[in-house]
Amino acid sequence: MAQTGTTLTQYLAEQSRSRDDLGSDFLGLMGDVATACKRLSDLVRRGELAGVLGAAGQENVQGEEQKKLDIIANEVFIESMESSGHLAGIASEEMDEHYPIPEQYSRGRYLLAFDPLDGSSNIDVNGSTGTIFSITRHDSAQAPKDSDFLQRGRSQVCAGYCLYSSASMLILTIGDGVVGFTLESSIGEFILSHPNMTVPKATSEYAINSAYTRHWLAPEKRYIEECNQGDTGPRGRNFNMRWAGSMVGDIHRILCRGGVFLYPMDAKLQAAGKSGKLRLMYEANPMGWLMEQAGGMAHTGTESILDIEPSDLHQRVPVIMGSSEEVQRVIDYHKEA
Repeated sequence: MAQTGTTLTQYLAEQSRSRDDLGSDFLGLMGDVATACKRLSDLVRRGELAGVLGAAGQENVQGEEQKKLDIIANEVFIESMESSGHLAGIASEEMDEHYPIPEQYSRGRYLLAFDPLDGSSNIDVNGSTGTIFSITRHDSAQAPKDSDFLQRGRSQVCAGYCLYSSASMLILTIGDGVVGFTLESSIGEFILSHPNMTVPKATSEYAINSAYTRHWLAPEKRYIEECNQGDTGPRGRNFNMRWAGSMVGDIHRILCRGGVFLYPMDAKLQAAGKSGKLRLMYEANPMGWLMEQAGGMAHTGTESILDIEPSDLHQRVPVIMGSSEEVQRVIDYHKEA
């Protein structure tokens, strides 16, 4: 039986009544985001039956092998957003430069940056994947340039992700806490299911790719070693490691029950001349704002993610986010180092 309750549209309409900055344009834009997520949810659910599995035989701007669904997801989002008149421009992890709104369509006052399919390596094994999005303002009458997207994380109007797993969930913040909606496929609506998502200050779980242990820098190596020593070590309790293979999957778990997610700077990245692994505009900023709004922290080890002045659409940064006590411990280890 379908569960009824507050829909995403009803929730945002209610919020807009008490906020002058959330007008009809924003409500329309979020409706477009929800539509794109529903379309992708259906494609992910159908998998091979929809012919979307497997490699695409090409690389994206990051030099990473693309899956068929990476390309399809990017196209779905652009098709769902470009003609509504709510956006001034679109930037995607899969595109070198931003996508300008075609001249035949009206141009709005918002900018959308998104990762169309985070965790695409999980597609062929039916693992968790997701879409991450970030919305900022563009109040100029002029068409946006790439540089107009380069706003600090604290300038975001809305940030969120859609998780495609056993259930599809849309998690978002508009700067007043974090809320979660579950897709009720029988009626095609996102229904409010998690009205106040908060991250516990302390945790006994961490998420990190241990395959890179040999490359870790001293602060992260010390932190993980202490966790792994369990109740006989300096932390005095046992920890569990969790790694979903998608940022959306790991962050969702942390928002639900606490934990710390680490994709830090390491010696391998340094040797390659890279400033980090994850993208500031498409991953770190939106997830960082969600984490802070849920009571957690989002940091690089040396500075707050949301305070970084972006310099490039595809800028990479180290990421440490989750329960505040654990993130602060890693920050302290960086200061000592």
